[in-house]
Amino acid sequence: MASLMELKEIFRSADAVCFDVDSTVIREEGIDELAKFCGVGDAVAEMTRRAMGGTVTFKAALTARLGLIRPSYEQVQKLISDNPPQLTPGIRELVSRLHQRGVQVFLVSGGFQSIVEHVALQLNIPTANVFANRLKFYFNGEYAGFDETQPTAESGGKGRVITHLKEQFHFKKVVMIGDGATDMEACPPGDCFIGFGGNVVRKQVKEKAKWYITHFDELLKELEER
Repeated sequence: MASLMELKEIFRSADAVCFDVDSTVIREEGIDELAKFCGVGDAVAEMTRRAMGGTVTFKAALTARLGLIRPSYEQVQKLISDNPPQLTPGIRELVSRLHQRGVQVFLVSGGFQSIVEHVALQLNIPTANVFANRLKFYFNGEYAGFDETQPTAESGGKGRVITHLKEQFHFKKVVMIGDGATDMEACPPGDCFIGFGGNVVRKQVKEKAKWYITHFDELLKELEER
């Protein structure tokens, strides 16, 4: 098991950094915001808490939550235009600094492609570097389920994305940063996990993560060390 000092060295020399999105890169949980927008906020927020705590499989929780929300294409677009995701303080600067150092940045999310791509655009991250769940709609715009073949649709999916990135790009060191159980379990194959508690603290992650931060400034400072 790597020590904190070793994890910091992996971060400083990483050739790729993967960020979770909900409650990490952005302040809110996208699916909870969508649920509120569609009038089923409380029921879905409780399901999210259970999913993030790791007590139910991610896919089961996602299926149940979307079954309650049943968002239309129009509702998803209106949510993005009326209530755009709020970036977490410090993330813009951190991503910019990583880009300056030639580090590839990826968004790996159990959230929805359309929302995550909107976030990627604000951070100058190419949409090809987004891995998220895809909602499906009927021709009339009504909800038709989600693409269950996406790796991020189930537990362990973020780890599979990292394995894919290592195989495709031959990355030597990949860092995963996030607030939840699905992020922590991505290491290995990720080489370093950094727990993030700047928006919400997940007890299990705070207790188990060797490196736990509450502000992205802490990571910016690490990059300046070198």
